[in-house]
Amino acid sequence: MIAKGNRSDHSSWRANHLNNALRFVGVLVLVFVAIAIYKYLLVDIITGRSHFFAYVVLWLLTAYVILPRLYRVFSRLYLPDYFFGRTQASDGLLGDPVNLAFDGTRAEIKEAMAIAGWTEADPVTFASSAKIVYAALRGSSYPSAPVSPLYLFNRKQDFAFEKDINGNPRQRHHVRFWKTPDHWWLPGGFKADWLAAGTFDTNVSLSLFTGQVTHKIDANVDQERNFITDTLKQHKVTSEITVVKHFTSSYHSRNGGGNVIHTDGALPFITLSASLEKRASKKQ
Repeated sequence: MIAKGNRSDHSSWRANHLNNALRFVGVLVLVFVAIAIYKYLLVDIITGRSHFFAYVVLWLLTAYVILPRLYRVFSRLYLPDYFFGRTQASDGLLGDPVNLAFDGTRAEIKEAMAIAGWTEADPVTFASSAKIVYAALRGSSYPSAPVSPLYLFNRKQDFAFEKDINGNPRQRHHVRFWKTPDHWWLPGGFKADWLAAGTFDTNVSLSLFTGQVTHKIDANVDQERNFITDTLKQHKVTSEITVVKHFTSSYHSRNGGGNVIHTDGALPFITLSASLEKRASKKQ
């Protein structure tokens, strides 16, 4: 006789594999449809009837429809479903490294970041997306520009903060925050209320993996991690910062946009000042 627990696990395993199979079939259908569209567009390019239109449609279809869906299916098959210090992009590719840990409430973190001179990013909407495209093309300032979603604990960031550089929307410091699940522990028995990923945007470019328009980040993510902690210390909004060296192995890699990144694997645990609780409660 099969125990109930084993039967439940077996059913869950079958359901998971069925879902993966259905996703794979869906992608295959999408690929066949795309091939038909590509064939039509390539005929247009070869015959010279509508070069520009055909090239644009080919790029949009490849970058924003086909490749993201392929990556999403394959990443579900091979990426582990547990914390290993990396975020994921919406297409399933590995994103920026988690390089900061915080103790404090949402209100306290937002208050600390504001005092330290950071601006909370706008949510991603059609209006904010159009505004940042316009700002990038014109070179005009947009200090609360939205940041693209990255995923940790199977959900996108709760909020993000940024600092632009001389009003240039192509360059900015930014950091995303995720609330850790209740009663959840980091590897090694460490605990934190929030995890964060901070990187520095150097320019606007095309993703190496999908061809989508995205920001290019500085490879030295440790420098950005240290910049964030320095701004918090300078404005005296922390009571303690404990750096755990070699929390992860040091490594060289790429993020979801294809940008090279390297880190020493250290993770600062930041405890915010007790005075922030009073300031934050007054604003609520």
